Amino acid sequence: MTRRLIPLSVAVLLAAWLTGLILFSLDAMRSHYDLVKCDGIVALTGGAERVEVAIDLLERGFGRDLLISGVGAHTTLPQLRLHEGSPLSLLPSDHITLGRRAISTIGNAAETAGWVRAHQIHTLLVVTAGYHVRRAIIEIHRAVPEVELYPYPIQSPALRHPSSFYTARLLTVEYMKWLGSLLRFSRGENLKPDI
Repeated sequence: MTRRLIPLSVAVLLAAWLTGLILFSLDAMRSHYDLVKCDGIVALTGGAERVEVAIDLLERGFGRDLLISGVGAHTTLPQLRLHEGSPLSLLPSDHITLGRRAISTIGNAAETAGWVRAHQIHTLLVVTAGYHVRRAIIEIHRAVPEVELYPYPIQSPALRHPSSFYTARLLTVEYMKWLGSLLRFSRGENLKPDI
């Protein structure tokens, strides 16, 4: 009797994992969520179009301040080429903060928490890739549970070919990271030390 239960349990767990992966993938490939006006916007670097979309949201009044989290140590605002087609002088650069310490999603969350408190942010739009947004929301919520978070996922160029091996691998890895986040397997702040 017990010998039969083990393969059945494995099959049930595998089916649940696979169903979760399919639902996660469908959600990751969905385009944008509903837009909500917030106090602030955070763009998590690491993928195409995130910064450009966040700048566009700032210019359109969906937030009063923007944090770009995970920027390179020597990167400047002009180097980011933030908003294609718009003169850089028109960008509200006094409302844009370049966060240079984060090196991971947990680091993004810690960096965002400090910025949110310094700028008295109570509502926050989180701009990142669709496959990354769920995990980002979990980690940022852990860092600042008092702030209302609104996801704004970007459809990543990496997902434009859903049947490719690369896309399947990316979604599987991100799904496992999201499960790890849910189960609190992630640890530490993952920030660069102050220099």
